[in-house]
Amino acid sequence: MRKWFAVLLVVALAVFTAACGGTNEADKPASGNLLDEIKQRGKLVVGVKYDTHLFGYKDPQDGQVKGFEVDLMKELAKRLLGDESKLELKEVNSKTRIKLLNGGDIDLICATMTISEKRKKEVDFSRVYFMAGQSLLVPNNSPIKSVADTKGKKVATAKGATSGNNLKAVQPDAQIQLYENYADAFTALRAGQVDALTTDDSILMGMQQQDPNYKLVGGQFTKEPYGIGIKKGNTELQAYVNKFLDDIIQDGTYGKLYEKWFKQEPPKDLPREAVQASPSK
Repeated sequence: MRKWFAVLLVVALAVFTAACGGTNEADKPASGNLLDEIKQRGKLVVGVKYDTHLFGYKDPQDGQVKGFEVDLMKELAKRLLGDESKLELKEVNSKTRIKLLNGGDIDLICATMTISEKRKKEVDFSRVYFMAGQSLLVPNNSPIKSVADTKGKKVATAKGATSGNNLKAVQPDAQIQLYENYADAFTALRAGQVDALTTDDSILMGMQQQDPNYKLVGGQFTKEPYGIGIKKGNTELQAYVNKFLDDIIQDGTYGKLYEKWFKQEPPKDLPREAVQASPSK
């Protein structure tokens, strides 16, 4: 009888421990060892965009995903795992990237993601690796030279973006024309239906390279610092990524990749921390 009582006691204790979450892996906090897991796995999985020219886009001619951010992640895989081919890319967009990161489907996000206080509540970020800012795209012969010149002009942007409101804040008399996406907005500009197009200059640069009949004007009237997204708690991985970015900036690799894609020298004052970020971008 005592033997059975002892067995029942052990079982009861095991059930109690499990109920309290003592052995539930899902309830355990992040260990910060994702860096070690990546090394053991021998593969780095990164979420990038497939539709943003210059940063991450799938080339329809050869099916390869290319861009500045793709090359950055290839260099990271090379330095971390010894071979850039040990990088696996997964397509993300603005709606899916954080969900995929926090769900464990990807290790990092490198997808034109602005560092903001709102997003910092969901993910951690690397240092700034690209400083974008809202600007204007106009035809080469346009009289528009600055934001002030959009007074009374039709300016295209995408529905759901903050770009229209940002422009209105600095030029209330601009006539904002909304389109389903930036591709449609660019089509309207090329058809002469609007006088200018506004969004992050990083996106506008891709459009300008696709069609040299257009140019960027007006400088940046917002600041959009891009950072690499890292799941919260992974401090070792965050530290490694930050050191990687510091290293490639210092050894000139960053500059070479920047010039390759943007056909100009990189900024000399790229900040480490996000400054004046637009929280809704």
